[in-house]
Amino acid sequence: MDIIFHAHHADISPRLQQRADASIRKIVARLGGGRAVDAVVRVEEDGPTRRVELVLRAPRGRRLVARGEARHFGPALTAALGKLGAQVKRARNSGSARRRVAKARTRRAHVTA
Repeated sequence: MDIIFHAHHADISPRLQQRADASIRKIVARLGGGRAVDAVVRVEEDGPTRRVELVLRAPRGRRLVARGEARHFGPALTAALGKLGAQVKRARNSGSARRRVAKARTRRAHVTA
């Protein structure tokens, strides 16, 4: 998986890049082991406000987008990661996933009976 960093009127420190990279890879692992196509981290500085936007492209054209704002990049990244983590959790627990699990259980029940 590729992680692309974009800076708009801002400098991204190596520490922020490492933290974002490690956190996104951890979230992708929760999504279902390497199922993300790529991720984009956009960092923007606008006066006293710092914004971090995370875009994760999942299979089948799904895009998960999360944005965090704060006075510093660290808390903004933390907020965006929290929102992205919640979206991944919802995506894993979506109705279609529950239906697949139920269907697999009924197939196993028929096979063992």
